[in-house]
Order: sequence, then structure tokens, then C-alpha cells
Amino acid sequence: MRVREMTEADIDAVAAVRVRGWQAAYTGLMPQAHLDALSVAEDAARRREFFSRGLGDVVNLVAETADGGVAGWACFGPYRERDLPSGDAELYALYARPELVGTGVGRALLGETLARVTERGFPRLRLWVLKGNARARRFYERAGFTPDGGEESYDVDGAAVPELRYVLGLGRVSG
Repeated sequence: MRVREMTEADIDAVAAVRVRGWQAAYTGLMPQAHLDALSVAEDAARRREFFSRGLGDVVNLVAETADGGVAGWACFGPYRERDLPSGDAELYALYARPELVGTGVGRALLGETLARVTERGFPRLRLWVLKGNARARRFYERAGFTPDGGEESYDVDGAAVPELRYVLGLGRVSG
């Protein structure tokens, strides 16, 4: 599977991956009305705005199917929270098209993400995952991530959605 940097031409496909990914992965973990109201068009418009402003240190990757379609999307950059010393990377998002979950799309995206953050010299990669998302937690744990004790909740339409923070120590790539 080919993984490459996302281009502006990928925005609509990435928005669909993100919205459909949320709707598939978070059913029962967030209010269904919130998931049903997610809009691919609105998500794409937000992504176009991000692209127009420049991405800075944020990297967006896509995994392609054999026919060149977008199979999945990952986004990473510097760790954003202020509760830890700076210097770590954060995996902001990783989603595969729902019908492709379990086919290696996520592993390919995570593998490329790990290679890139290691090349940039980050000592650790952190991520947040919904506490109730057992499938995602197993995926990250199989890749070597462990919970680091960070936990917080955010509000989605009046419902508390708890998240756990995971971390993976990274080795340096010599070259």
C-alpha cells in the first residue's frame, strides 16, 4: 500500500474518510445525533481553509488503494497540550475507510507516521483515544503504545466523552 503526503486534491476524499470513520468507530460512544449530523462537505470546507493558511509543522498522509483512491488518512505534528514538556510528537488522527478497517491501511499509515516522526528526532509519539474505543486501543497497544496516565473528557452535545492518552517511545534512525 502506498502512503504519501496529502494534497489539496485529496481533501474531499479525506473528509469522507474522517466523517465515515467517526460515524463507524464512535457509534455508542458519542451521541448518535452528533454523528448523524456530521457533514462531509463541511469537513472538506474546514480542510480547504487549513490548507489555504498553510499547515506549518502538521503533516497529513494518505494511504492509497491500488486504483489510487484514498483508503485512509493520518495527521501528526508537535504535541499540542501544555500539561507535558514540549518536544514530543502527537498523532492527531488516523482513520481508514470503514470497509477497509482490518486490511492493513491503519498499519501502513502508522508505520509511515512512526518513520517520519523518528526521522524528525521526536523522542515520543503521543495520541488520544476514546476510552470506550476498544478496537482502536487494541490497535495502538499491538503497535507498542501504552497508556501514560493522561485522561480527560470533552463534551459532545451534553455527553462527556472520556479519552485516554497513549505514548510510544521512539528510537533514532541512524543514517
